[in-house]
Order: sequence, then structure tokens, then C-alpha cells
Amino acid sequence: MAIGAIIAGLVLLVWSADKFVEGAAATAKHLGMPTLLIGMVIIGFGTSAPELAVSAMAASDGNPGLALGNGYGSNITNIALIVGLTAIIAPIAVHSQVIRKELPLLLVLTLIAGAQLLDGELSRLDGWVLLGVFAAVMGWSIYQGYQGKEDPLAGDTETEMIAHPMPLKSAIIWLVVGLVLLIVSSRILVWGAVTIAQSLGISDLIIGLTIVAIGTSLPELASALAAVKKNEHDLILGNILGSGIFNTLAVVGLAAAIEPLSVAPEVLYRDWTLMFGLTLALLVMGFGLTGWRKLISRVDGALLLLVYVGYTGYLFSTMAAS
Repeated sequence: MAIGAIIAGLVLLVWSADKFVEGAAATAKHLGMPTLLIGMVIIGFGTSAPELAVSAMAASDGNPGLALGNGYGSNITNIALIVGLTAIIAPIAVHSQVIRKELPLLLVLTLIAGAQLLDGELSRLDGWVLLGVFAAVMGWSIYQGYQGKEDPLAGDTETEMIAHPMPLKSAIIWLVVGLVLLIVSSRILVWGAVTIAQSLGISDLIIGLTIVAIGTSLPELASALAAVKKNEHDLILGNILGSGIFNTLAVVGLAAAIEPLSVAPEVLYRDWTLMFGLTLALLVMGFGLTGWRKLISRVDGALLLLVYVGYTGYLFSTMAAS
């Protein structure tokens, strides 16, 4: 039953998040919200809605490991698995702006998150600090967007929605239905994950870093594969980095603000270190050994994928050992 709950919860979670975003974007357009804000706020939020819902539900249920594992595990999955797999299919173009702004920004934010882990807990104050930094980043991104500059959190998903807007009544219905199902599906998923963790005698942190993180990263994977089909490879990193900012600040911050999270030592020296190392690796891959090269190659993708397989294998070996 618990395995079925995880599968059903993940499927319903991804589907309801997609419908929630469609309804929210269409409703915002009918209410006169600028296209720019729809792209940055609603679409950006929507891709991380599964992580937000699951971590918030896990924190409120007293499962801090699952909440934290989901946030950090999603970042690891996004970079190592999704970027790695996508680069193997087709090398990913890297814009100079990504190297100058977005990747350094995510590195700095990851360092801030790491500093909060040093005392072995994430307090409510830590959570509100993360949410405050998130609000500042979003505000600055929106300001830059109004100045006519590209923004890392804005994808092209809103273009199709705005070109073919749904009626207001349908938009509101899907907004409400999507939100309700998002909450219900996250509840089902958290219950299944916690039940399995308890029955196998493993930590909910490991479940969050593996099964739940992969499941909640499905929207990013779908977006990356769609970008490959459209030969819009430059959008892949933007979506991944935007999701990383949401996960690091909003997902973990919201969970800690709901309920203080105790942090096991391995979260800092194993999971956070890998998350930071992968982000740094993207920066190095963008520059290459001989300077700026504007490409994440298939070899780079294979290396990222090998890191993910090794990391996941190690986690599952600790599960088996326990």
C-alpha cells in the first residue's frame, strides 16, 4: 500500500502541479498581470510546486529529514541526473550570462544554506532568513526583467499559455482543483515515503534524497527533454538553476519556518558538499580548461551522470546496511 501511495502520489503530484500552473497563469493573465511576472513568479513557482508541497507537508508532519532531503536531493538530481542525461542526448549551450550571474548566484546561496547547517539545525529564524533572501532575489529578478534584461527564473512556458489562454471560469476551476490535488497528493506521497522508511528501518532523509527527490524533479526533467526536442538547449540550464534557487531558498526555508529541522552531520559533509560541488562543476564546465567555450559536452554529461549513479548507489548501500 505504501509503495502504491508513492507511485500514485507522484503521478498525481506532477499532474496537479501542471494544472495548477496552467490555471494560475491563465487567471493572472485575465486579471491583467504582466506577462513578465507570470513567467518569473507563477511559472517559476510552478516548476518547484511539488518540492514546496512535499517539504511543507513533511515538516508539518514532523519529518524534517524528508523535507530537507527533498530540497537538497532535488538540486542534486536536477544537476547530476537531468543536466547529465540531457547533455548526453545533445550538448547544452551555455550563455555568458549564466556564467557571469546565475551560477555564481546559486553558488553564493548554497554557501549561505551551508553556513546555516553548521550548528546542526535549521531554526525558524533560519527559515525566515532563507525566505527573505528568496524574496530579495525574486524582487531583483523582476526589477531586471522590467529593465529589459533576461532573467534566470523566467522560462518560455508562459508563451504558449498566453498565446492560447483558457476562459476565466476554466482557469479558476483548474487553479482550485490543481491546488487541492497538489496538497492531497503531497500528503499521500509523504505518508507512503515515511511508512516505507519506518518499515525498512531507514531514515526519511535517505527516502527524501532518492525516491521523493526524483519524483518531484519530474517537471524539470520533462521541461529539459521538451527543450531538447525544440533545439532550445540554452533554456535547460536556466530552468535548472531557477529551480535550484527555489529549492535552496523557498523549499527548505518554508519547511524550516513551519517546523525547525534537526540536521544530521552527513547532510553537511555528504549531501550539501555534493550539491555545492555539482554547482561549481557546472561553472567549470562552462569555462572549460582553455577558457570560455559555451558548451556542456556529452563527456561532461557522462561525468555528471556517473556522479549521480555513484551517489545514489552509495545511499542505497547505506539503506541496505541499515
